[in-house]
Amino acid sequence: MIRESKTQDLKAITEIYNDAILNTTAVYTYLETTVEERTQWMMEKQNEGWPLWVYEIEGNIAGFATYGAFRDWPAYQYTIEHSIYVSTQYRRKGVASKLLMHLIEDAKKKGYQTIVAGIDASNKRSILLHERHGFVAAGVLRQLGY
Repeated sequence: MIRESKTQDLKAITEIYNDAILNTTAVYTYLETTVEERTQWMMEKQNEGWPLWVYEIEGNIAGFATYGAFRDWPAYQYTIEHSIYVSTQYRRKGVASKLLMHLIEDAKKKGYQTIVAGIDASNKRSILLHERHGFVAAGVLRQLGY
């Protein structure tokens, strides 16, 4: 079930995010985050009116999704950039796809015209997921993150 996140979800959200930091190319940072830092992040999302959903399966947080401003310039007001993270034990079970469909539907209802997905070129599963949902590659930014 997809629902809005709650503060009690932050431990699981932090664990999922830290796994992405340590074991994937989905996040370009070197240091794990803390529940306190994710709490601040959640509060900022809420204060700015950005959504943060979790996918819950039998009381466990299987993944989470959010979106926010793509750029601060006024001409980008109808463009958003999103993030989806899934716990390792729930990958390849449709969680990311369901979160992405939910996110796309919400963005359309709110009048957003373009959804950007910044995906590392080595993340073939994410690229395929997004292609299945109508995303197209718009460019490659080379040699940016190490």
